[in-house]
Amino acid sequence: MKIWVDADACPAPIKELVIRAARRLRIQTVFVANKYISLPELSFLSTVRIGMDVEAADLYIAQHAAAGDLAVTQDIPLASALVLKGIVVMSPHGHLFTKENIGERLAIRNMMQGIREAGGITPGPREFGRKDKQRFADTLDRELTKCMKSN
Repeated sequence: MKIWVDADACPAPIKELVIRAARRLRIQTVFVANKYISLPELSFLSTVRIGMDVEAADLYIAQHAAAGDLAVTQDIPLASALVLKGIVVMSPHGHLFTKENIGERLAIRNMMQGIREAGGITPGPREFGRKDKQRFADTLDRELTKCMKSN
């Protein structure tokens, strides 16, 4: 089992929570980004620095993650691809993407993108707050416990 983090836009408090969980459980954790990511020097933490292509991190994670892994991303198309591979996927806001909800999430994302491409204005992402951090911590703990039991 591995934890994969789409780290380009991952909030710092989420990165810290993932590192803390990885340290506690000694789980291989990979942060994938197109920029330098500073991590503690621990054998089970690593970074993959990919090219500047906007889809490079997503493609890398999609190609390397396997069923039974856990991924953190706010990219809905990536989440969709990972869920279909049997990977547990959660957003930095602590929302779990599942086979039951990913279709709707993808449809809403595509609709909003269509509105923006047609010149419309859509609301941006909401601000990351304390409740989001707590929801993420709770979801991460619950899902890691499930993953560890099934492996």
